[in-house]
Amino acid sequence: MLNLLILWEEPGTEAMTLNSRLLCQVSGRGASGGVHSHQRSRRSWVWNQFFVLEEFQGDEPLYVGKLHSDTDKGDGQVRYVLSGEGAMSIFSIDENTGDIHATKRLDREQQAYYTLRAQARDRRTNQLVEPESQFIIKVQDINDNEPKFLEGPYTARVAERSPIGTSVVTVLATDADDPTYGNSARLIYSILQGQPYFSVEPKTGVVRTALPDMDREVRDRYLLVVQAKDMIGQMGGLSGTTSITVMLTDVNDNPPRFPRKSYQFRVSESVLVSAVVAKIKALDLDVGPNAELDYRIRDGDGAGTFSIITDQNTQEGLITVHKTLDFETKSSYMLRVEVSNRYVDARFLSAGPFSDTATVRLLVENVNEPPMFSAPVSQMVISEDAAVGTDVGSVSAHDPDSTNSPIRYSVDRESDVECYFNIDSHSGVITTARPLDRETVALHNISLLATESLDQSQVGKAVVLISVTDVNDNAPSFAVEYETFVCENTKPGQIIQTLSAVDRDEPEDGHHFLFSLTAEAAGNLNFTLRDNKDNTASVLTQHGGFLKRDQLVHFLPVVISDGSSPSLSSTNMLSIIVCTCDVTGNRRSCSHGTSPLLAVSLSTAATAGVLTCVLTLLGVVIVTVAVRHRKREPLTMDDERGIRENIVHYDDEGGGEEDTEAFDMLTLRHLNKTKPTHQDQDQNPQRLYSRTLEYRADKDRVFQEFIRDRLQDADLDLKAPPYDSLQTYAFEGSGSAAESLSSLNSKNSLESEQNYDFLRAWGPRFRKLADLYGNHEGGGGDTSPSDIST
Repeated sequence: MLNLLILWEEPGTEAMTLNSRLLCQVSGRGASGGVHSHQRSRRSWVWNQFFVLEEFQGDEPLYVGKLHSDTDKGDGQVRYVLSGEGAMSIFSIDENTGDIHATKRLDREQQAYYTLRAQARDRRTNQLVEPESQFIIKVQDINDNEPKFLEGPYTARVAERSPIGTSVVTVLATDADDPTYGNSARLIYSILQGQPYFSVEPKTGVVRTALPDMDREVRDRYLLVVQAKDMIGQMGGLSGTTSITVMLTDVNDNPPRFPRKSYQFRVSESVLVSAVVAKIKALDLDVGPNAELDYRIRDGDGAGTFSIITDQNTQEGLITVHKTLDFETKSSYMLRVEVSNRYVDARFLSAGPFSDTATVRLLVENVNEPPMFSAPVSQMVISEDAAVGTDVGSVSAHDPDSTNSPIRYSVDRESDVECYFNIDSHSGVITTARPLDRETVALHNISLLATESLDQSQVGKAVVLISVTDVNDNAPSFAVEYETFVCENTKPGQIIQTLSAVDRDEPEDGHHFLFSLTAEAAGNLNFTLRDNKDNTASVLTQHGGFLKRDQLVHFLPVVISDGSSPSLSSTNMLSIIVCTCDVTGNRRSCSHGTSPLLAVSLSTAATAGVLTCVLTLLGVVIVTVAVRHRKREPLTMDDERGIRENIVHYDDEGGGEEDTEAFDMLTLRHLNKTKPTHQDQDQNPQRLYSRTLEYRADKDRVFQEFIRDRLQDADLDLKAPPYDSLQTYAFEGSGSAAESLSSLNSKNSLESEQNYDFLRAWGPRFRKLADLYGNHEGGGGDTSPSDIST
């Protein structure tokens, strides 16, 4: 037999009691008709939820309910245990009585219910006397949260002149209270500020217009305050508010209007075409595209002279000049200008036309204008062979003012610097002032000036284009300077050059050049000329086997005629150089030591050669005169101080003492020898030229005497510095006449046996060397090579 535990609510206590009841035995008949019993055991918690009021702020813990088991006889043998969410932290249970209390204040908005588990255990054995079961403690809501507009404050737009009930914006408030329990979260909307212009639907929060024909031009924005209240707006409910800024958008409900019905402006007659001469503006209370205006000239006597356009930035009407003004012809104009909206709203056309008109009067002011030519640009033609003083054409100008001042003409010399043309100051006839040449200037662009005689500050200007026509006054010539050559192994009838011509003239039907040879060259047995009849000619060989040693350059005079009437011709000399060529006909060499280009330009090369020879001879004469003049001049003290040593500078590595170019080092050792050796004769021309100067000086004994004087001064004056010749070498030369003076690698060699007695004859400066090398067999005394200063 099983017990069923039932939990019910005791009236007045809000507590739940758990009782245990015995289940009745259920009897039934089997298939054989006998009676037998089925024992069905089911033991479970059967109870309702516990409810706890949120935000309870009493001094004592809040009583929640009571747990009780039928097995509990009240003798303290049953112990109640509570576990789950908030057990022992928020909720506590008396283990003896099963009373449950809430020890902390609860907030439904943070947690709406708690799930807990209850156990009944034997105190002695700690065994469950009832199966564990789960129950819920639900937090009961109270109205403790006011409505809030989470998306506020709001900004909305609605068109002006909107009808009543036009939707503006929908506001929405939220309430954190329980919407399923009571009226704590049931909201009602109302408008606190913004009446009577706007209204709000109480349940939906839709804000609508409440008045018709709201005018943006009168008031363009409104500030609304909307309230949301819970408890269906009943007393004691909580409320929240938000603000709504409603801006009225523009519609085209206002036509443009001119502030004045008539305008007057003054315009100078010298104003340029397309210049703005007046501005008018109509007023439109609308904004944006609804205020964009269009201006037009409806009628008046200046409709063809003036035009009006709209300035898109300022919406002004800009009156511009369409034609040139002339005070003497017409001094005033009258215009009737209309303005209208570019975009019109048909809903408001019944109120009247969306346009307006005004009268504009333009007064032309007289100014002193410069003379005006009958044509600003004129074109004239003249032949290039026209004589000086020939009439080219004429121009005319007049004073547009009523004074009709006389005009004087002149040529602006900045446009005719070379003074090709003159103009008669009274008649305006243009004549040539110097011969013309179409090949030099084919088109003359000159500026003519017309000046008022009464007021010379008034000057008019015109341009005259004078084209110079061509006459046949230039003979044709070779198109280029030909570099023609013929190979030694060429064959007869071979084309070696194709000739073309140029002519500075330009005949109307084009050039027709004729090529031929002169009468003297017609019998040339080497070359012939063939006219190709296409303004070119070919030079052909008459035979083969040309030899450079026989004749290096051949000359062929070619006559070129332009074929005009009368015809002009010129004789052009073609130089043909004989060259050695390969089998393919490419030239390899044309002369010994000269290039083919030099051979072709023979006349130029000959001239250059003559000039070179003259300059060379002149240089030799100047050097000879200078040397002889120097030989006759006595040496002064300054010269003696200046000529002390010869410093030779090399940019590359020298070749030793035998590479000296300043003077022959043998002179220091053989002062009496003046005749050049055979070795000198084999040197290059530059070195021979230097030696020639030395020999020439040696002839007069000046150089030898100077060297002897310096050696004698050095020998006698021990304190004087050695004025030797300074030479810089990368290594010691092997061809020195004095042989090697170094003691390194010289002992026990054949060179060590050389006689160095001549060192003693060189004076005190070489005494240490003489002692060192003169006594090498005996060890050289106390002197070592390291004692020699280098």
